[in-house]
Amino acid sequence: MADSGLVVVDKPAGMTSHAVVARVRRTLGTRKVGHAGTLDPMATGVLVLGIERATRLLGHLMLTEKTYAATVRLGQVTTTDDAEGEVTATTSAAHVTEDAVLSALTAFEGDIEQIPSTVSAIKVDGKRAYALARAGEEVELKARPVRIHEIVAGEFRRDREFLDLEVRVRCSSGTYIRAIARDLGAALGVGGHLTALRRHAVGPFTLSGANTDLDHLHAIAIEDAARQCFPVLDLDEEQAQSVRYGRALALDIDTLTGVFAPDGEFLALYRPEGEIARPAAVFVG
Repeated sequence: MADSGLVVVDKPAGMTSHAVVARVRRTLGTRKVGHAGTLDPMATGVLVLGIERATRLLGHLMLTEKTYAATVRLGQVTTTDDAEGEVTATTSAAHVTEDAVLSALTAFEGDIEQIPSTVSAIKVDGKRAYALARAGEEVELKARPVRIHEIVAGEFRRDREFLDLEVRVRCSSGTYIRAIARDLGAALGVGGHLTALRRHAVGPFTLSGANTDLDHLHAIAIEDAARQCFPVLDLDEEQAQSVRYGRALALDIDTLTGVFAPDGEFLALYRPEGEIARPAAVFVG
């Protein structure tokens, strides 16, 4: 059986996140593999997978911030807000200046309300939005609060009547980069969509050291992963035994915290609740 831990993959273009999970299951010989947030097939970059017991870390990892590099094409609208969709409108962006783009980008920083793309994985009446959209049904999604910590413009390129823009985005989980491309184009009056997307980081996990060969994988042990992702607290043996029984503890913590036994074994994630701390997830029997 595979050891519990995290596998960080540099996902190749053209492959779904589900297909990556399937390949990793075959390589490691276990069904217990999950991922912390999908990447679209056209996107590349950091995809964090949980193996065995570490799959229970994924729900907490999904809440962390992410960093992306993207290419936005101004002057064209597509059905999917990216290059995989059908073009629905083309408007010359020849008159759009770089200063106008930089000015428009400032509206996207901070806490904003964002309407996800209609081909997102959000559920509407129990069905995925992308499934409804591809079936020809009208999909209306509500705006959701997201936080964009930083959005920085890079290179500009003119391509016929289009203006292509490289951007780097550091944002909260749940942010749709396709929606930024769509909304930036709308703000400038010419429409826009995403032509390339690469995720550089999910929380502390980056492209540096990520697996590129899905047939030969190295994993981060669950203990090391917990220490990288959360504040940690080393317990005494009496406290550790209480954790094994899932008991509340009098711990001085102010956020989700990993707790460890005296021998270094990762035991659980605890969350503060008033004057005490309660288990959010216990990883030992």
